[in-house]
Amino acid sequence: MPISFSCPHCGHATQAADHFAGQTGPCVSCGAQVTIPMAGGYQGGGPPVRSSSSSSAGAMVGFVLVAALGVMIVGGGVLALLLLAVKTGPQRAPRNECATNLKQIGLAMHNYHDVYKTFPPAFIPDENGEPERSWRVLLLPFLDQQTMFQQYDFNEPWDAPENQFAVSTDVPTYRCPSDPTSAPTDTSYVVLTGPGTIFEEGKDPSIRNIIDGTSNTIMAVELSGSGINWCEPKDLDVAEFVAMFGTSRTGMSSSPHPGGLNVLMADGSVQFLSFNIDATLAEALATCNGQEPVGAW
Repeated sequence: MPISFSCPHCGHATQAADHFAGQTGPCVSCGAQVTIPMAGGYQGGGPPVRSSSSSSAGAMVGFVLVAALGVMIVGGGVLALLLLAVKTGPQRAPRNECATNLKQIGLAMHNYHDVYKTFPPAFIPDENGEPERSWRVLLLPFLDQQTMFQQYDFNEPWDAPENQFAVSTDVPTYRCPSDPTSAPTDTSYVVLTGPGTIFEEGKDPSIRNIIDGTSNTIMAVELSGSGINWCEPKDLDVAEFVAMFGTSRTGMSSSPHPGGLNVLMADGSVQFLSFNIDATLAEALATCNGQEPVGAW
């Protein structure tokens, strides 16, 4: 006898054959993990769908079956639906979590700008001009990491013994949850550097210098398997970024999300950028003052 239940996260109603009772799988609507209740029980936030011999109850069950399963048979159909959800739901959810991380970084960037009238530089150099500490360290107070920021020794390099407590600490906002090759303390997010970018060395990374418009200019991108500790003053050169796009792309695959990657725009919004866009468009979006037309993308 089919078991009727609803997702406790989004309220989506469906049915499963009783031999799936106790099994867990992703909801086809929101992707969250749902455990199918035991026969006779009910799981969900709304009223349960009850079996009845009456025509009205039968119609309700039929409606739920049609809405949830289409023309599939209850037993094998539910299994097929769960398998489909494994391919789709879990991909959407981590991608959305990744986008949320970038939105938090974008908000922190703008709060930093409100205070200092500029975004943080990609890195702060030492006395020899070599990168010594990252923008990710400078952004800590704006990500509710004030204590770590206060304990960080700015008189020492990022990888000095005095800063090992930070190097070995996981900052979840700096790592995509679906980055399979990233160590917990590695970052999945980097800013774009190089000629024409917001963070071009020696240039002021402020909004007033983004001639192309903040909604048309990329500030940061995800970089799966970067191997970059979040404290390390290392990011992604614009040429390496552009090589990831177009029909003749030669760059690395920088995202665990199929088909593209999340990018943080200078206005604080997050977009999903397809790897299939033309490399010329990718370069136009990566630079802040080229005045190139970007059109729809």
